[in-house]
Amino acid sequence: MDASPTRVRGLAALACSVALLAGCSAAGPSPAARTTTTQAAPRATTVPRQPGNELQRAYQKVIKDVLPSVVQVQSADGLGSGVVYDGRGHVVTNAHVVGDGRTFRVTTATSEEPLSATLVSSYPEQDLAVVKLDKVPAGLRAAEFGDSSKVEVGQIVLAMGSPLGLSSSVTQGIVSATGRTVSAGDGDGGPGVTIANMVQTSAPINPGNSGGALVGLDGRVIGIPTLAATDPGLGGAAAGIGFAIPSSMVRTVAGQIVRDGRVTDSGRAALGITGRTFVDAGFRPAGVAVVEVRRKSTADRAGLRAGDVVTALGDRSVTTVTSLTEALAEEKPGARTTVTFTRDGDGKKADVTLGEQ
Repeated sequence: MDASPTRVRGLAALACSVALLAGCSAAGPSPAARTTTTQAAPRATTVPRQPGNELQRAYQKVIKDVLPSVVQVQSADGLGSGVVYDGRGHVVTNAHVVGDGRTFRVTTATSEEPLSATLVSSYPEQDLAVVKLDKVPAGLRAAEFGDSSKVEVGQIVLAMGSPLGLSSSVTQGIVSATGRTVSAGDGDGGPGVTIANMVQTSAPINPGNSGGALVGLDGRVIGIPTLAATDPGLGGAAAGIGFAIPSSMVRTVAGQIVRDGRVTDSGRAALGITGRTFVDAGFRPAGVAVVEVRRKSTADRAGLRAGDVVTALGDRSVTTVTSLTEALAEEKPGARTTVTFTRDGDGKKADVTLGEQ
């Protein structure tokens, strides 16, 4: 962190006063003083250590240690970033970066040319995916993932990736909030994805940063940058508000994909219905209309059926498909709660044990 102009002037004044005390004034002897004197040798002075220099060195060390583990991932539809997960060539990135692709071009810190990679598995529900390099280059370095449960607001972080195609770029900020539940549309008017416990950061996240690394000053990855907030009034990205998937969830999902080839235990609660947003007579969202109930699901066991309109989950009001998804994201499989719904205009409640996606 650079010193402010006021701080710089203060240090300059201090240095000047030290020099004067050491007899380094450029002024000649006083006119009244005619005797010859022997000038004392200047004393060595110690320049105060700049706190900003220590922070700068910390930044540079983290960048030197971690940036080689951040790669560029190119699909047929676009370009994003990824993080080397292990020494066998597995790279974790966002599901929206890989899209519907099966093969990719990955540029690592040690490869002069892009390397071919193949999709292992994608898990859109958590916006995570793993690809594997077809040939592991020498010197490939895996990143170290930290414990995102210990992340604190105010913690300094660096976002590393390929924003706008500019590979190996680094931006800086702080953790501005934790535990956010964030929803993003799928671009086609659908509910898209809802992710719980996101890390909010002021480090700029631009297109191409997706799938990269959000890193603490200890050199550990604490999240995978995924999206930036949108300002509804401006219709564009809100400055200084971005979100990253917590590293603990990244390890859980990527670890299962690497081990089993797919996610076997999502940890995400489910009701077991297909629904659509229901609007009332005033064209206001008023719940989720059940279109289909999956057999032997939570909803099936609770007696819900097509045509019912879910209006609450526990103590959370449900007005849209997104709000139901967000309510479920706050729960865990096996949790007991209450579903409030209407059937033919009559209000009903059912106690349920939530299933798993």
